[in-house]
Amino acid sequence: GSHAIDLFAGTGALGLEALSRGAARATFIERHYPTAAVIKENIATLDVGAISQVISGDTFLFVRKLPDLGPLPWLVFCSPPYDFYVERADDVRLMIERLMTAAPDRSTFVIEADQRFDVESLPTANRPSVEWDVRNYPPARVGICRLNVEPRSTELRPNLELPLPNEESPDA
Repeated sequence: GSHAIDLFAGTGALGLEALSRGAARATFIERHYPTAAVIKENIATLDVGAISQVISGDTFLFVRKLPDLGPLPWLVFCSPPYDFYVERADDVRLMIERLMTAAPDRSTFVIEADQRFDVESLPTANRPSVEWDVRNYPPARVGICRLNVEPRSTELRPNLELPLPNEESPDA
């Protein structure tokens, strides 16, 4: 299992879904206190309090002071208000890069933005084999990458020839 990190968590739906699909733990960061209280209620309802943590505070500050989140690969969900990709674009890029630099190998990042965000500007944190897979679901754009995974080979595998049954064989 991974450690799901739900930035700008809202109701916590992404992190809670990750737990339901086998994540070992989840951390939710939400600055709006009433909404953070809803996350806590959802965690209690689903009885996943032992493997969940809610941080009521600013996501950018959380990342600047990034605590030790343990050795498990991270599954980072970053879905801030879309205006942040315009009004705070540099802050968002720096935040993602800081997380990518600190993340354990085999961590996965899922970034949701709208069409205004320049997906070409997504950082790679100078890690080998980092490629963003960008998908468009208007009005959303989703970027996904996994750290330190060998790129898929575009070479075709050699054609393996299996012996044909011998026509003279009684088993054929």
